[in-house]
Amino acid sequence: MLAAVAALTALLLAFPRVLPNRPGHLGSLLEAFLPWLGLAVVPLLVLALLRRSFTALLALLLPVAAWAYAFGGLFLAGPGPAEGDLVVVQHNVSDVNTDPAGTARTLAAAGPDLIALEEVVPAALPAYEKALAPEYRFHEVRGTVGIWSKHPLSDTRVVDIRPRGIEGGWSRGLRTVVHTPRGEVAAYVAHLPSIRLGARGFASSWRDESAHLLGRAVAAETVAKVIVLGDLNSTVDDRGLNPLTSQLNVSERGFAFSFPASFPLARIDQILARSATVGRIHTLPATGSDHLPITARITLG
Repeated sequence: MLAAVAALTALLLAFPRVLPNRPGHLGSLLEAFLPWLGLAVVPLLVLALLRRSFTALLALLLPVAAWAYAFGGLFLAGPGPAEGDLVVVQHNVSDVNTDPAGTARTLAAAGPDLIALEEVVPAALPAYEKALAPEYRFHEVRGTVGIWSKHPLSDTRVVDIRPRGIEGGWSRGLRTVVHTPRGEVAAYVAHLPSIRLGARGFASSWRDESAHLLGRAVAAETVAKVIVLGDLNSTVDDRGLNPLTSQLNVSERGFAFSFPASFPLARIDQILARSATVGRIHTLPATGSDHLPITARITLG
């Protein structure tokens, strides 16, 4: 039985999509916390040692190998920075952040070219604008998402990612063109709907629909180079984000768990790109938000 459980754990680590998403979006739930499934090896190892089962111990090599194959590369060092690249920061600043100016200073201290923010409420917007103005002359805000840039911006517009059933002035997506020294880059900033874990499972239907709408907008983008920054409310392994992640490059280095800030369990804040490579992702120091900021270097080309 221990060997069978070990083999099943390895199967789910290597091929998580064998688990159906119905009922309750269980597949998405597994994928959102997939790296943590490797911890199943610990109790299995203890039981195998207590039972002195060579078969079970040998079977434990399967989930260890599957985990190493899926996530071991994230520990490796990424390539060195290339001249002319962009450094970007992504952060959900929280709509109840009591220190927006301090948050802005923390983000600016990393020296990025672009800063993408979500949950920018009207009351806090002046504080962000004032704190970032010395280094970031160009910025755009639509609804509760915004972008600050060292390079000129143009052609900014709202991206409608509101799922059916959400009423009111819900606006969580924007698109703009960043005029970098390496040419034009279309930058998208998005905040997908939150998910809930309850008695009926993983409630992600609104998030999934919003991801589909964002993916459709990116697919129609005419600018070749694209960067997507945002709080996508799940990890890049989650099949619910497939309409977006299937057409974009993700970072292959760094875990950078970003949520919750007090005890990070997953990276639900994302930096994705098209016709560009996302370097190693790092977290930045905690701010007044329940998310940690993340940063990465984008190699255009």
